[in-house]
Amino acid sequence: MQVKTETIGVDSETAAVLKTRAAERGISVAEVVAELVPPSDDEVIAELDCRLAAIEAGEPTVPHEEVRAWLRTWGTPEFKPFRPRPEEPAEA
Repeated sequence: MQVKTETIGVDSETAAVLKTRAAERGISVAEVVAELVPPSDDEVIAELDCRLAAIEAGEPTVPHEEVRAWLRTWGTPEFKPFRPRPEEPAEA
């Protein structure tokens, strides 16, 4: 598949930052820039539909009280980034 490219001008400081971030992650500058573009409303709705379908199919969720307790830590020294719980072992 042939991709049409465009040239966009940025100052040299911004270009250097983009190149550094791309090199650190082992991806192209174009990929770094593409990540900066928010998804379309259609993409967001499709993702939400997939997540809802998973919940309705019985996939585990985080209990309300755990989410509530975590939200209460926002803006406090106790705050830690959310970490999904490990999957519970499947029953034999």
